[in-house]
Amino acid sequence: MRSTNGALFALLFAALPVCLAQEWEIGAAAGYGVHRDATVTAPAGSGKAGFKPGLAVGAIVGHNMYDRLGGEIRYTYRFSDLRVSGGGEEAEFDGETHVINYDLLYHFADNGETIRPFVAGGGGMKLFRGLGTEHAFQPANAFALLTKTQEIQGLISAGAGVKVAVSDHWNVRFEFHDYITRFPKDVVAPAAGAKIGNWLHDFVGMVGVTYSFE
Repeated sequence: MRSTNGALFALLFAALPVCLAQEWEIGAAAGYGVHRDATVTAPAGSGKAGFKPGLAVGAIVGHNMYDRLGGEIRYTYRFSDLRVSGGGEEAEFDGETHVINYDLLYHFADNGETIRPFVAGGGGMKLFRGLGTEHAFQPANAFALLTKTQEIQGLISAGAGVKVAVSDHWNVRFEFHDYITRFPKDVVAPAAGAKIGNWLHDFVGMVGVTYSFE
């Protein structure tokens, strides 16, 4: 056991200069997001269910392992009210979503360049929450019910953007992400006999400011 611990500490000590040599990035971003509504097929006809467009705010912690390859952990809060429509009726319900994901970034310019376009991809999880007040009757209830509950879904993240260095340490970034999850059918529950599409896309555009350091 002692030899194992010794080897572990030696490995960590050897890796420390590499970790310290990495360039880190911390910052915040804000923007706007639009969900792509899912189609609802019900005995009463067809409708739409999903989430209203809304503001997005978040935090970023990134690290550049190599000149062009990096990674970052992101947290994004989305103002995401629930909605359903069909049969000439529409209902809305207060809601929010929380996204936590890790993305790998590939930059098309070396570290230190003023303009660095990038593509990003990764995964994480998304928490959907209904926050409204449930009532005995809800419009469009033949298609889906909007519920005061919460649900976690695994997430696939894909995106692209550009980082612009405005000083030695400060960067402005413009980016677009598609957060893909299974449709949260506990929060937006299909009515009896109704079926809702399985996938939900959340398209989010953001502008951010980050600080780089070693």
